[in-house]
Amino acid sequence: MEMGNRTVVFEFILLGIPNTKGQETILFVIFLAFYLCTILGNLLILSAILDDSRLHTPLYFFLCNLSVVDLGFASISTPKLLVDLWAKGRTISLGGCMSQVFFFHFLGSTECLLYTVMAFDRYVAICHPLHYLIIMNWRVCAILAAGTWVSSSFHATILTSLTFTLPYCGPNVVDYYFCDIFPVAKLACADTYVIETVTFTNTGVVPMTCFLLILMSYVRIAASVVRMHSAERRRKAFSTCASHLTVVCFFFGPCALFYTQPSLSNVLATAILIFCNVVTPMLNPVIYMLRNKEVKAAFRKLKGG
Repeated sequence: MEMGNRTVVFEFILLGIPNTKGQETILFVIFLAFYLCTILGNLLILSAILDDSRLHTPLYFFLCNLSVVDLGFASISTPKLLVDLWAKGRTISLGGCMSQVFFFHFLGSTECLLYTVMAFDRYVAICHPLHYLIIMNWRVCAILAAGTWVSSSFHATILTSLTFTLPYCGPNVVDYYFCDIFPVAKLACADTYVIETVTFTNTGVVPMTCFLLILMSYVRIAASVVRMHSAERRRKAFSTCASHLTVVCFFFGPCALFYTQPSLSNVLATAILIFCNVVTPMLNPVIYMLRNKEVKAAFRKLKGG
């Protein structure tokens, strides 16, 4: 469609994963296996927690929220990638591209904030155990959970709106396997300084602030654990934090590498994004299944063991 002497873009072409031509079938099988494991693992976590009344506590309430985020995160780009690998078609509509940008930043921000809230929950549980149920009552938990979802929706709406109010006149080839702000904004036939500045600020400030808050929480937790006289209490405190610390490292590690190294090659950047979008949502339920005794007990109860 022409507007003046400029063509309006109604669809984009995704170049996909670089250097994988001829390997579409094996990649389809691998990504399908990851996706099915992610769906199954997170549904099992949700079912186990909802089924076991002993897990109806703030920690597992937030873990349920995290599982919902992981279910959504895995579904942002993987189904489209599977279709592209199977049908060898790489086009995505303008609406589909907008949806991928919105949900990628919406769920990514929600996950980041949830990790921070869960760190605060562990800080209160270990450093102020006698006041835990007073501080982390259900009203506070509901407000914290709702706050993460609502604030993230505003965050994603602003970024998506700024991205797609830019005029796109062609070319329409996105050098990624899914739509994200920077590869899409490169195609705009207008100055992208504002959207690039806002995106760098938001994607840098939000994770960095969350990481510093998590770090502060664990410094206080470590100080409290060191002062504990009972080895059993120290072991229990460590076990309640180990799963959370592991998933935090898997989340913030690749993010830090991706956003602090702008000169990363396209191959390495794609590998990091695949790890974040495909692998991490599958690892989260596995980590909690393997490292958390209460979750393992809930699974045994769920399967009648």
